Amino acid sequence: MGRNMNSVSYTVLLLVLLAASTEIMKSVDACKTFLGECGPAPFPATDDCFTCCVNKYGSPPACRGVVEGTDKHCHCYQLP
Repeated sequence: MGRNMNSVSYTVLLLVLLAASTEIMKSVDACKTFLGECGPAPFPATDDCFTCCVNKYGSPPACRGVVEGTDKHCHCYQLP
């Protein structure tokens, strides 16, 4: 039983290292380069900021939309 657990542990470790070394995990954190603003300020809470970014800039390059700042602008982000 101990050898089976060791084998499973090494397999899981190998899969985690493989995922970390490829673009699988990097693509989630990489979307940080400012692309532009979208929509009115303040951005309506009922609207989807990311949808606004995709409609304005396309996808790609838009990969994330976040309502930020004291004036509540919809900020669009792209991959570097």
